[in-house]
Amino acid sequence: MADDIGKLRAQIDALDDELLALLQRRAAAARKIGALKDGAHAYRPEREAEILRRVSGNTGILPAEQITAVFREVISACRSLEEAIRVAYLGPEGTFSEQAARRHFGRAVEALPAVSVDEAFRRCESDAAQFAVVPVENSTEGAVGRTLDLLLATPLRICGEIELRVQQNLLSKGESVKAIKRVYSHSQSLAQCNDWLAQHLPLAERIPVASNAEAAQRAGREAGAAAIAGEVAAERYGVPVLARSIEDEPNNTTRFLVLGKLDPEPTGRDRTSLVMSAENKPGAVHALLTPLAEHRVSMTRIESRPSRARGSLWEYMFFIDLEGHQKDAAVARALAALRDKAPFLKVLGSYPAAL
Repeated sequence: MADDIGKLRAQIDALDDELLALLQRRAAAARKIGALKDGAHAYRPEREAEILRRVSGNTGILPAEQITAVFREVISACRSLEEAIRVAYLGPEGTFSEQAARRHFGRAVEALPAVSVDEAFRRCESDAAQFAVVPVENSTEGAVGRTLDLLLATPLRICGEIELRVQQNLLSKGESVKAIKRVYSHSQSLAQCNDWLAQHLPLAERIPVASNAEAAQRAGREAGAAAIAGEVAAERYGVPVLARSIEDEPNNTTRFLVLGKLDPEPTGRDRTSLVMSAENKPGAVHALLTPLAEHRVSMTRIESRPSRARGSLWEYMFFIDLEGHQKDAAVARALAALRDKAPFLKVLGSYPAAL
């Protein structure tokens, strides 16, 4: 048996040497591409999506998710040879937003924590960062209103999306759940764990804070306190996990947007986001949606938000996601028809659909 293991290890060493040589060749090719781009963005969402979809479709021993994770880091490392990329995200360190940013861009970027969604937008708008990653909706609790409000006015465009399976955990330095008097977390995370808290901590005070990472920091400092947060925050701030997966919905997922100043080309599996207003009269919203049906464009999401315009009490803006790219013929025809009907319409971006 020892001889067999030794032979297999020697085979793995040889394969590692081959992999290393191939990685160096890939990096050299990426560097040459960077020189030919002459200052153009190194991050091309459509190209990266094409690569990841291709490699994840190859069946083998390793599952697609692990293959994709490996290639994301390869792409990230090679991309960094072309351009140093800064990505703003809703901080502090240890949030699900940071986890989403790292998952999408890999480790070879400079991740910049922002104190609020507003600040993440501002950093990208001012070129302090080339991109921003912000939460937009959760499968349990719905839309993140502040992100939608900021999308209405920002010059930034949506150039990517991330769907992150969110596992909520109870963190505390206390020895048991019974000793917990206060639970800190972001308001969305508290809501995502409402049933669990009602059953296991019915008398504990629920205190919303700016982020789950801040909650973990407070739980680490205060006796009788706990936080609801992810494992990354638990590890980063040294607060043990008392209970795992306490979210009420087993498939609890948060969708994040990648914002920037570029417009990805079509990939064949894209999404287009837009916001529009409707006249304040019966049937106005139905009339606006009719062009989508006429041109056979699928709508995957619609969300209404109160209009912030002066004198617009009880008027709403409608945020809509469509299947397809705005350069696709059917989507382009539908958008042209919508522009003729809507008092206001803004295309927020067309981008590769999340893997």
